[in-house]
Amino acid sequence: MKDNLLLNALVKLCGGFALVAALLFLPAGTFHFWNAWLFIGVYFIPMSITGLVLLLKSPELLKKRLRIKENEPAQKVVIALSLLMFVGGFIIAALDFRFGWSKLPIWAVIAAAGVFLLAYALYAEVIRENAYLSRVVEVQENQQVIDTGLYGIIRHPMYFATLLLFLCTPLMLGSLWASLVFLIYPFLIVKRIRNEEALLEKDLTGYRAYCQKVKYRLIPFIW
Repeated sequence: MKDNLLLNALVKLCGGFALVAALLFLPAGTFHFWNAWLFIGVYFIPMSITGLVLLLKSPELLKKRLRIKENEPAQKVVIALSLLMFVGGFIIAALDFRFGWSKLPIWAVIAAAGVFLLAYALYAEVIRENAYLSRVVEVQENQQVIDTGLYGIIRHPMYFATLLLFLCTPLMLGSLWASLVFLIYPFLIVKRIRNEEALLEKDLTGYRAYCQKVKYRLIPFIW
């Protein structure tokens, strides 16, 4: 099983790398887009390490993380809009670099990369805490509510981590115009969370009580 899982993971990793590289370097018209290389490094290296650790320590969780087919119609809409956001944001960032529409100072780009890495560490911790962390919205067999660690602070720490990741992405790419595109993401994640919580409250035993215990969904003291 591990051999098939490894092959699946490698295919998706290489496919993701090729897609991101094409979206960044082709519109930029050059491989000398250093912001793109920075993003590729801080995105794909931690992802590869996390995937390897999951393959060795928790292959079942890795299998769940590789699934991308949503069953909920509302989630399919969120995924489709998120994909459009990424494609549009990357292309605009590359064109911004090519034509010099905006320019961020290097310290801002490096700071964004630092926050991105911290957010990925948070993401990895969420994966460690929650063995039911599928990429698709569903209630799994024998699933239990996780209410300790980061889940004792907010109900969706993974989405908080992805919020930081994706808002830092256009800044790493050095584009203020692309940042405007990625500002769509908070609205998409709110829609995803509302739909997901409706499903969990209906089908996951104890989730309603958990919501009463942990009041904030995404950002402490705000929402």
